[in-house]
Amino acid sequence: MKTHILALAALLPSASDAAKFSINAQPFGEVDGKPVQLYTLSNESGAKVSITNYGGTVTSLIVPDKNGTMGDVVLGFDTVDDYVEKSPYFGCVTGRYANRIAKGKFTLDGKEYTLATNNAPNHLHGGEKGFDKQVWNANLGNDGDNPTLALTYTSPDGEGGYPGTLTSTVTYTWTQHNALRIDYNATTDKPTVLNLTNHSYFNLAGEGSETVLDHKVQINADRYNPVDPTSIPTGIAPVKGTPFDFTTATPIGKRIEQDHEQLKNGKGYDHNYIMKDSRDGKLGVAAIVTESTSGRTLIVKTTEPGIQFYTGNFLDGPKGKGGKVYNHRSALCLEAQTFPDAPNQKEFPSPALRPGETYVQTTIYHLGVSK
Repeated sequence: MKTHILALAALLPSASDAAKFSINAQPFGEVDGKPVQLYTLSNESGAKVSITNYGGTVTSLIVPDKNGTMGDVVLGFDTVDDYVEKSPYFGCVTGRYANRIAKGKFTLDGKEYTLATNNAPNHLHGGEKGFDKQVWNANLGNDGDNPTLALTYTSPDGEGGYPGTLTSTVTYTWTQHNALRIDYNATTDKPTVLNLTNHSYFNLAGEGSETVLDHKVQINADRYNPVDPTSIPTGIAPVKGTPFDFTTATPIGKRIEQDHEQLKNGKGYDHNYIMKDSRDGKLGVAAIVTESTSGRTLIVKTTEPGIQFYTGNFLDGPKGKGGKVYNHRSALCLEAQTFPDAPNQKEFPSPALRPGETYVQTTIYHLGVSK
């Protein structure tokens, strides 16, 4: 352990580099006999994000409200043991394939692959031991005045049923403007499928607050994926005239209880929205969230073609940081991604990654306050 800590210290920026930011690394326990660290990246204003190399998990995100009072806006736990034992994917990197693959099967280049059906009858977020449950290698640094944390994990050929040895790097950059930039990069030695995202649960009033139904959400999408009762997409449909229309800022709670078959399936919103504008690897605004009491805002930008909007439908009261209880619909997720079950639905953007290609994705969560 002592050698490990010294190695980490050598990666920390010099005092001159860190004039406008700081990076703190501290032990966060062990998983599978491997030491786990918690890294805190702070900017000049004192706003900060904490991330552990267990699952690339964002454990806290502390930013000011309209009065300048700092508060944590993401759900999480105080110990790595809690993440191992009971986390509903709080803040983590989900992969190899975020979201669902129908019946845990897909065919690529004429060969069928079988995955775990850990969300019966489907495969979810990489299976029983996806990227969220791995200990990643860490490299600390900076991009100018912005601290960075680069996490790397090599998934062996066949892990979780997926083909190809896949090397993934997820780089977190915490900016002076309170934006968490997440850059994803991956390569493979065999044809495979890949869909990575971050699964942070947000409550802009502060984690542990009772509800997000009063949060206003705007999503840059005029179409979405309706789903079957097991949350597998059944096609593409317009949002116009439905409770799924967030083309203008709308309180989450305004229509969530409407009599609509898609809301009954999952007790709320848990659907992929299809971005209006063609991404072609370019960043665009996917969603804007505002909360009036705190005045906090969240702008999500991404290069991805879709974003999963989830309203904490299955939160059932786990005790989180400081013993706070996280109740039903007390957080929301905005997960940038390709489409659910895309390996089996040819009309969706292809999630295939082949040797010689590089998977590249960028998503930015920018926290601010309304003017």
